[in-house]
Amino acid sequence: MPVEGVRRPAWAEISASAIAHNVRVLKAIMGDSLLCAVVKANAYGHGAPLMARAAVEAGADSLAVAIVDEGIELREAGVSAPILLLAEAPAATIPDALDHSLTLTIGSLEGARAAAASAKKLGGQHRVHLKVDTGMRRMGVAPEQVGDVVDLLLASEAIDLEGVYTHFSVADGSSAGDRAFTRSQIKLFDEVVVALRERGVAPRVLHAANSAGALGYPEARLNMVRIGLALYGYLPEPWLAGALEAQDLHLMPALALRAQVVAVRRVLAGERPSYGRSRALERDTTIATVPFGYADGYPRRLFEGGADVLIHEKRYSLAGNVTMDQLLVDVGDDPVAPGDVVVLLGRQGHEFISGEEWAAKANTITWEILCGIGARVPRVLVD
Repeated sequence: MPVEGVRRPAWAEISASAIAHNVRVLKAIMGDSLLCAVVKANAYGHGAPLMARAAVEAGADSLAVAIVDEGIELREAGVSAPILLLAEAPAATIPDALDHSLTLTIGSLEGARAAAASAKKLGGQHRVHLKVDTGMRRMGVAPEQVGDVVDLLLASEAIDLEGVYTHFSVADGSSAGDRAFTRSQIKLFDEVVVALRERGVAPRVLHAANSAGALGYPEARLNMVRIGLALYGYLPEPWLAGALEAQDLHLMPALALRAQVVAVRRVLAGERPSYGRSRALERDTTIATVPFGYADGYPRRLFEGGADVLIHEKRYSLAGNVTMDQLLVDVGDDPVAPGDVVVLLGRQGHEFISGEEWAAKANTITWEILCGIGARVPRVLVD
């Protein structure tokens, strides 16, 4: 496991109450659909075991991860809820997945053969979900090949075809073209499900919607939704707030990044702090050093993007390029001292810095910002 910097004054606070609030809100909107909490990529940077437990305790019905190792990590942390692998596991890793009661995704005829062989060898019956490619073109069985794959799976007494699903590629898009394409994916998936039912095949779990699909396309909620970004308090795109606003609901960001000032120094106008000496100071000022850098998930692009931090409920800009382990903050003539708490992401008083603000200033997406939080930043569960 990567080392967490517990002896360093920099940490991530994860709000259990915010996760619980988000689960309640999403369940209220989704109605009878099961909620699968997506905790891949270290729970979008929030800490997978922490978030898995918090989500299940808040009412999530199951969990999803991307790779076998992520699922095993949760099992070893004592998580007993159903865990779906969202990618087809390599044949060599399927025995480990089944041994830890992970639900396999089947995305090809070859994957179905490997799963059936491993399940038979291990004994018992093992749940799988069949993924259908309706337009993402990344992974999944083509609609015209679904019958062959299903026949192979149903021929194995060791396989329980629990679910069938697909994945949207532009459900967050608000353009007419994006919306038309998403509806075409929904229609194609519905046709696959109807064809299966006509053959007497009726998987218990049908799912298509990610956060964007679940919020923007009620007809795509089926009987399970896979919620990732929204679980952590963020919308994929602002227009998706409509489903929340219709019921006077809102999401709460669950993560805050905090640190403490470790040094201050007076610097003269014209000096150029940090690597690269990129920008001259316009006036005599005080620079505060903060022990958090790009290795911790603070993108270097935020300096040129004009990012701020919060100290004493006030915004301050960076004084130079982000370094691997530290930030330099221009605090002017204000009385800032070692030990003062710095909020990099989150709320302090009436000021708030969101993941969306970082993403805009770094010219990226909120998902990348959250997933980029470094392994050595300790995650602390609060409230």
